Amino acid sequence: MELKTILAGVEVMEQTADAACEIGELKYDSRAVGQGDVFVAITGFETDGHKYIGKAVEQGAAVIVCERVPEDGLAVPYVRVASSRRALAQMAANYFGHPADDMTMVGITGTNGKTTTTYLIKTILEAQGHKVGLIGTNQNMIGSEILPTERTTPESFELHRLFAQMRDAGCTHVLMEVSSHSLALDRVYGISFAVGAFTNLTQDHLDFHKTMEAYRDAKALLFHQSRIGVMNRDDAHGRVILEEHACPFLTYGETEGCDLCAQEIELHADSISFTCAADGAFVPVVLGIPGQFTVYNALCALSCAKALGISVTEAAAALREAHGVKGRVEVVPTGTDYTVLIDYAHSPDGVENVLRAARGFTKGRLIGLFGCGGDRDRT
Repeated sequence: MELKTILAGVEVMEQTADAACEIGELKYDSRAVGQGDVFVAITGFETDGHKYIGKAVEQGAAVIVCERVPEDGLAVPYVRVASSRRALAQMAANYFGHPADDMTMVGITGTNGKTTTTYLIKTILEAQGHKVGLIGTNQNMIGSEILPTERTTPESFELHRLFAQMRDAGCTHVLMEVSSHSLALDRVYGISFAVGAFTNLTQDHLDFHKTMEAYRDAKALLFHQSRIGVMNRDDAHGRVILEEHACPFLTYGETEGCDLCAQEIELHADSISFTCAADGAFVPVVLGIPGQFTVYNALCALSCAKALGISVTEAAAALREAHGVKGRVEVVPTGTDYTVLIDYAHSPDGVENVLRAARGFTKGRLIGLFGCGGDRDRT
């Protein structure tokens, strides 16, 4: 591939490299660089790739893409860019042939509910006959094939490589959990989402974002890349994002005036049911996952389906076949007269929601056992 091809769309500030030169592979980890590769020095959360430019050159890098040229100069040609993170995202898209453009992209952001919501939407789309790719905290999937995952949203290079695998496997839609880190660090830069959805915002990741306002602003970036937004209007932070008018929105919640509104809610030990009021119709919704928060996850999934052109009635019918996600309010059979649930909840709001859900069908004592990894948010 010629350098000019992989640099298409990148904001270049200075270039000494020949645009017509042939380059090998695209790398951002100096340890993986081989002869003739182009190395992109990105600034990470914990380290700066500019420190490893020398190592990349030693390993055979033919071209360096960076924001700052080392003071002692470079022995190989370079391309200085405005943002190496955005450059990597654009170059990765170019390198893999813009696979995201060939599929319908749906991004879900928020503190809680992202994983379950993506699985619910996957159920709806598969009922419509679509092959779906899924990228998330628990695992990545291409149809029914399960792939390992290391983080909620991969680095941009791995992300576009995964998109290419999904496209080549025949996926028509991709469902992504879009983390605040990935938005702040430009991992999803340049991706056009057909639908972007917001679940809720509660305290989490303040070791990275420092303030709730900065955390919310990072989440809001998704809607500047979305053609249609889906918003939890019952969430105070969601209402703030709505006021920015970044894109047209569908709203959901339990309060009157939402485009999709949950009414007549019933909570059971192993399920929930409610009536979804939308466009003057009243659609019954039954889902085999307990908890009040399941109502919001279902509403978000139904709203995304509607934004994709699927009727609420068809989407609700598909949700009757949906099952819980492993590690998300997962019931552990005990063969006794008590119930054991496992849940990923790790934020104050997440833990409270799970305890509230369990209290709703617990007659006796409710015992919570949780661990704390440490070295994160001290507040």
